[in-house]
Amino acid sequence: MNTPIPSARIKDARHEAGLFSRRALIGFLGIVACLGLLVARFVFLQVLHDKDFAARSDANRISVRGIAPSRGLIYDRNGVLLADNAAAFRLEVVPEQVKDMNAMLADLGSVIAISDDDIARFNSARRNKKPFDSVPLRLKLSEDEIARFSVDRWRFPAVDVVPYLSRTYPLGAAFTPVVGYVSRIDVNEAARLDADLYVGTTHIGKTGIERYYEDELHGMPGYEKVEVNADKRVQRQIERVAPTPGKNLYLSIDARLQRVAEDAFNGRSGAAVAIDPRNGEVLAMVSVPSFDGNLFVNGISQIDYSRLMSDPAKPLLNRAIAGSFLPGSTMKPYVAVAGLELGLRKPSDTVISTGEFHIPGQARGYRDDFPAGRVDMATAITESVNTYFYTLALEMGIDRFSDFLGRFGFGEKTGIDLAGEGVGVLPSRAWKRATQNQTWYPGETVIAGIGQGAWVVTPIQLVTALSTIASKGERLPPHLLRAVQAGLNTPPEPAPAPLSRGSIFHNPVTWPTVEQGMVGVVNSPNGTAHGLGDGFPYVIAGKTGTAERYSRTDETWTSIATSSAERHQVLFECFTPADNARVAVVVALEAGHSGASDAAPIARKILDAWLAFDDDARRVAGAKP
Repeated sequence: MNTPIPSARIKDARHEAGLFSRRALIGFLGIVACLGLLVARFVFLQVLHDKDFAARSDANRISVRGIAPSRGLIYDRNGVLLADNAAAFRLEVVPEQVKDMNAMLADLGSVIAISDDDIARFNSARRNKKPFDSVPLRLKLSEDEIARFSVDRWRFPAVDVVPYLSRTYPLGAAFTPVVGYVSRIDVNEAARLDADLYVGTTHIGKTGIERYYEDELHGMPGYEKVEVNADKRVQRQIERVAPTPGKNLYLSIDARLQRVAEDAFNGRSGAAVAIDPRNGEVLAMVSVPSFDGNLFVNGISQIDYSRLMSDPAKPLLNRAIAGSFLPGSTMKPYVAVAGLELGLRKPSDTVISTGEFHIPGQARGYRDDFPAGRVDMATAITESVNTYFYTLALEMGIDRFSDFLGRFGFGEKTGIDLAGEGVGVLPSRAWKRATQNQTWYPGETVIAGIGQGAWVVTPIQLVTALSTIASKGERLPPHLLRAVQAGLNTPPEPAPAPLSRGSIFHNPVTWPTVEQGMVGVVNSPNGTAHGLGDGFPYVIAGKTGTAERYSRTDETWTSIATSSAERHQVLFECFTPADNARVAVVVALEAGHSGASDAAPIARKILDAWLAFDDDARRVAGAKP
């Protein structure tokens, strides 16, 4: 039986060609689609978002850093440098580049000494910065510390050594009451400062001239564009806009006179201010004891700060502008002016001093130092006769008394260009009602007439009032700024002079009467500072003051004050030449026997130094240098 043979499959060429064409078309369309997507992505990246992605790339590669301006320098009137900028190096950390900050700080501390105070200040500064901002950790690195860090730098990619200018005060503590100091910007300051203006800046003026003229001293920041690598290390500088340095300031202070004035205190607590009555320029201003402002610049240690705060002598208190002193008898010339200007006294009017004064109808007595007998106004100033001023103040009444004495500037700020000025206390009904909610009594008016009782003055207030008398009634506000220099290659421009606040002398007999009395203090045989002017080429006018901080019946007297030197605040005020004053001086001591024995000799040393250093004064007086 024959088996049939299956027939072979016949190829369909047309069908296979169509299938191939379809597959090729699909492949081609796929390739076109992929190319289209690639082109679309290219357009998206290179055309539509070119600037955006270029900026992102640059952000990774290019860093823009603020450049802090160099702070303006401070000079005295003769060009002596009082505040300088010294080149130094510091460690800075970028917080966002650190995974474990505590561990990193511990490791870094094994290479460079980092104190707990440094870490505390660093953490405080971090709170004021953005995570990518560089934050100072340790200031003023030594060359040895920089070398040690360089060896281990690879271990700390977020840490860098950065050059900067550190503020220094070459003349030390004697000038801190005037110049002040700068220190690190704290949280409160950072919140109120213009971040753009202070970019790159870590320090700000805290006290003194440094604080008052912060805007002038600070300058304007610049910036630089730099290329960085993956570790954020600078590879090259692309662009730089230089900062504008702060302005240099020239003060009216004479550094030589300032030093002599401080030395004259010989460590005793107090203050002194010397001023030119013709223009209000402060020539010297000291507060003893003081402190070295350099301690605060790079962060004062807790130990040093605790020592200053706990010191019973209060070195942080600027006694010249914020010290509280009872003026005592230094107030008598001003009370005399009030009596003459208000028409309550003529120069020839006399009062009899028996050694004790009584308000009519009252048994209490107000003592005089001695029974002076019959005295007129000039004699009462010369011999410091209390009774004369008891009677004058009582007749004047507290309302007229406080109103007129306020014209000298007591009870208010003088307006000196320093922060932290005190206002003192001008006795008045309103003051007592506001502070004690009590009625004013005639006896309080009586003792106010000799600078006791409620009175509180600052040395700057007293010397400003003294300058008003020395300038024959014209009241000029005191000031320290003498000239401003916008750049090293430009001459200093004189600062605008403060405007006069007018004259308070209108009675033609006021000036000669008060001058006669104050000249007698120093030159009359009965003057309370007789002999102080011996050998001085100019006539000195002055007034002593000895104010009791504790009365003899006060129980605190026996427990706190163990001698009369501790019971009294003592003062002396003077000006010279008496007829055309060129300098006025106030000296105030926290403790002493009397103004004549303790404060007046300090004032004489200041006057001697003023004469030695003032060429015009020597020439006019015919004195030898």
